[in-house]
Amino acid sequence: MRGVSEIVELRRYTLHPGQRDVLIELFDREFVESQEATGMLVLGQFRDLGDPDQFVWVRSFPDMATRRTALTAFYGGPVWKANSAAANATMIDVDNVLLLRPAGRNGGFRLDPAVRDTPASGVVVASIYDVPAPADDALVDLFERTVTPLGLLRTEYAVNNFPALPIRTGVHKVVLFTSHADLRGLPTPSEQLLLAPTDRSMLR
Repeated sequence: MRGVSEIVELRRYTLHPGQRDVLIELFDREFVESQEATGMLVLGQFRDLGDPDQFVWVRSFPDMATRRTALTAFYGGPVWKANSAAANATMIDVDNVLLLRPAGRNGGFRLDPAVRDTPASGVVVASIYDVPAPADDALVDLFERTVTPLGLLRTEYAVNNFPALPIRTGVHKVVLFTSHADLRGLPTPSEQLLLAPTDRSMLR
C-alpha cells in the first residue's frame, strides 16, 4: 500500500469530442511510470460519467518543493516531448485544477499499485464542496464522522511554484472521495463527479 502525499492535484480536462479514449490510451501507456519516475505519484485516472468529453485525474507530491522539481523534470523530459503533441491535440482546456492536501486523521488515500494490473470496475464519487472560509477541523470532523472516505482533502494555499500549469486560486474547497454517493448527513456538494476508473487507476 502507498499513502497519499501531502500535496494533491485534482485535474479536470475538457477534451475535443470523441478524444477521451485516445487520451486515456496514451496517458495510461506513457504518462504513469514516467511521471512517477520524477518523484510524483499518479493516484487515479477517470472517465467522468456525466460528460463524455471530461477526463479527470489525480496526482500527488511529497511537498511543494518536490512538486516544482518533478514537474520541471517531467515536462522538460523525453517522454512528454515525444508525446505532448498527440496529448495536446485531444485537449480544449486543462486549467480546471485544484491544489489540495489531505484533511483529518484518515484523509489520505491508501492505494495498492498492484490493482493497475487488474481490470477496473465500479464508480468513484468525488463530491466537491465550496466553503466560505478555509475548512477548519470541526468541518473536517463532520465529514469523517459521517462517511468512510477513500480520501478527504481541503484546499492547499501554497503559491503555485510551477506557473506553466495554472491552478484555481481564491477558492476554499473540501473534496470528498467515496465509493458510493450516499452523503446523508452532509451538506449538499457544489459539484458531484461520478468517475469510472481506467484500468491503470490505483484509485477505484
